[in-house]
Amino acid sequence: MGFKPVIKREFELKKGISHMIVANHTSMIDIMLMLYITKYPIVFVGKKELSKIPLFGFIYKRTCILVDRNDSKSRRNVYKSAQQKINQGYSICIFPEGGVPFDESIVLDTFKDGAFRLAIEHHLPIVPMTFHDNKKRFSYTFFSGGPGKIRALIHAPLLTTIYSLEMKSELKAKTHAIILNELENPSL
Repeated sequence: MGFKPVIKREFELKKGISHMIVANHTSMIDIMLMLYITKYPIVFVGKKELSKIPLFGFIYKRTCILVDRNDSKSRRNVYKSAQQKINQGYSICIFPEGGVPFDESIVLDTFKDGAFRLAIEHHLPIVPMTFHDNKKRFSYTFFSGGPGKIRALIHAPLLTTIYSLEMKSELKAKTHAIILNELENPSL
């Protein structure tokens, strides 16, 4: 009984090489799966308000770059903090949907700009990941889910050196399309 990760890799992350990792966000288990499959130091960028959750918040604020999305200074500080982590060899992980959609019928919500702006500014290749079963196994709906396999695909990276900041919408759309296509047409 339990969860059985099934991982397909089109790309192998390497220690000491920084990437921008983005994935669909469907469940509380997404972070655990991300840590399981990356194996190398990563740092998450996450909402500051989650740091107020008892116990979880204690760990969360020590392992994440926190952002108050309503504060422009906080959003600017994310770039500085991310650069420090990149210089230390960390990859950055952002769930570009900005949170788990409350409407569980949404397959993949609209992406926010932050991950793509950071990736372009810091010349980080984007590594899209698709999580197939997390919502089914461990959703936010009380008393739902259950044991079984959780499938994840690590897609080939998208190089950002060919993109300018003015082209971030194009990069965001391309990444969204890769993840959505895998969700609608699973390859594993």
